[in-house]
Amino acid sequence: MKVCFLTLLALLLAAMPSYGNAAESARVFDFAVKLDGDQIGYHRFEIVDDGALLRVTSEAKFDVRFLFINAYKYRHTGNELWDGGCLSEFSANTRVNSKKLNASGSRQDDRFVIAGNSQGSSGSDCVMTFAYWNPEFLKQSQLLNPQSGELLDVDIEALPAETISVRGGDVAASVFRLTAKKMDLKVWYSPDNEWLALESVAKGGRIIRYELT
Repeated sequence: MKVCFLTLLALLLAAMPSYGNAAESARVFDFAVKLDGDQIGYHRFEIVDDGALLRVTSEAKFDVRFLFINAYKYRHTGNELWDGGCLSEFSANTRVNSKKLNASGSRQDDRFVIAGNSQGSSGSDCVMTFAYWNPEFLKQSQLLNPQSGELLDVDIEALPAETISVRGGDVAASVFRLTAKKMDLKVWYSPDNEWLALESVAKGGRIIRYELT
């Protein structure tokens, strides 16, 4: 599985809720992001069940150093509002080195209208992002990249189960492979459908991995 490092980071962004009041229902996913085994940053997702709505916020920060120089700097924040299991609106701000990206969109009547770097719209009844936190997204044939606002056709394949190490313990995990445009990655889930890890091979054979902390 090989994919451009920048392309993968763009597609990793998008994150299972519990119930009760807003404070009690918040669920957090904290991932250490590693490149060839060395931690380069983090990606944090917070999901809050707000009655009929689901609010998702994400924050990512990566720094890749070479000879004590910060050769790659990445910052991202995103907000998503979900209604009935489908995306209702989103906004995202990203900075890759000196390049800034902004995208947003919302459900309007029978279409999802996208603004920002990749303007357009979708007539799908239910638009979803690469919401790894919600395994229901694996049933989709098209997903929204919230960084660029681009709608991507995806192929999803179930792979044989694997045992992986999570927080110092072994977990028998289900595994899925996702391919879309230049993206090719694997994602792992616990028997309770909790997102555990994500991995891809970047250009040059370098391994990018998300590990739940």
